[in-house]
Amino acid sequence: MAETTDVSVIIPAYRNAGTIGRALASIAAQTRLPRQVIVVDDGSDDATFEAAEACRPLFGDTRLSVLRQDNAGAGAARNAAIAQAEGCWLAFLDADDEWLPGKLAASLSHLEATELLFASHDMEVLSPDGSSVVFDCARHFRAAADPFSALFLRGFVATSTVVARRDAVVAAGGFEISLRAAQDYDLWLRLAAKGSFTVFAGALTRYHSNPQGITANVERRRRCSLAVLERNRSALTGRAVHPWLVAAQRLAVIHYEAANALRGQKRPWAALGAASRLIPETFAAFPHTSAMALWFWVVGVFLGYLVQFDTMAARLLTLAGQ
Repeated sequence: MAETTDVSVIIPAYRNAGTIGRALASIAAQTRLPRQVIVVDDGSDDATFEAAEACRPLFGDTRLSVLRQDNAGAGAARNAAIAQAEGCWLAFLDADDEWLPGKLAASLSHLEATELLFASHDMEVLSPDGSSVVFDCARHFRAAADPFSALFLRGFVATSTVVARRDAVVAAGGFEISLRAAQDYDLWLRLAAKGSFTVFAGALTRYHSNPQGITANVERRRRCSLAVLERNRSALTGRAVHPWLVAAQRLAVIHYEAANALRGQKRPWAALGAASRLIPETFAAFPHTSAMALWFWVVGVFLGYLVQFDTMAARLLTLAGQ
C-alpha cells in the first residue's frame, strides 16, 4: 500500500466532466499518496461535479472533497481550495491534465529537508492527434546565473507540475483573481522573489493540449502577461545586471508568443499586428530609457521576428504585391 503524505492536491475544474476522472485516477496511482484532494467545480454547466464525486472509490485513506462555486475563474477556484487545504504541501493539478506515477514522490524528494519554496519539472504535451513531445523545462534553469530572471523571462513552470509550501503560498496571497490568464505564472514569480525553487529533469506530468483552451485566447493571454510583467519587474532590481534589459526581453517574448500563436492559427495579419504592438508598448514601458536605445532594440527584435517567421513574411509580401 502506498504511503500517505502531508499533501493537499488543488484541482480547479470547469466543464471537465470528460477529463476529471482521468486526473483523479492519476493521483490515486501515485507511489506516495496525498492526504487530501480538493476539487472545486467553478460553476460548470455539465456533469463535472458528479464525475468527480463518482471517483470516491479510487481513494482509501486520502480524503476527497468536491466543492462548488459560481464561475469566478481558475485562480479563484484554486484559492477556494487552498482555503480548505490542511497539508503542509500544496500540489497543483488541472482537471484536464494527469500525473505520471512517481510524480509526487519525486517532487517531495526535492523539497523535503530543504528551504525550497516550490518544485517543478519537465512535462509531456499530448496533442489531440495522439502525438506527444517532452518539454525540457529544467534545462532553462541549469546554467542560469539567476533562476528568478530565467523564470521571469520565459516561465517554463507549468501549473500541474508544481508542489509548493502551503504557508508560502498563503503568505504570498495566493492567485491574483483579477488575472484571467497567467495567474499561475504571476504566483510562481512572487514565490521565487521570496525564496529558492527548483525545476528538475523528468517528464512527470502529461498536459493534454486543447486548441479551445485558455492558451487559444491569444489576446487575453497577451494582456495578462503584460500585467504580470508590470506587477513583478521591480523584483529584478538587485538580481539582473541590467533589469530593464531583462524586462525588455520579456516584453519581446510576450509579443513573439502572441504572434507565433496567431501564425499557428493561420492569421498572418493578426500575427503582424501582435508583433507591431511591441513598438508603442516598449516606449510606454521604459519612458526613462534613451529613445535611440529603444529603437535599436525594437529593430533588432523585428529582425529576429523575420528570421523566425520567414514563411509568414514571404506570404505577407506576396499578399502586399497582389
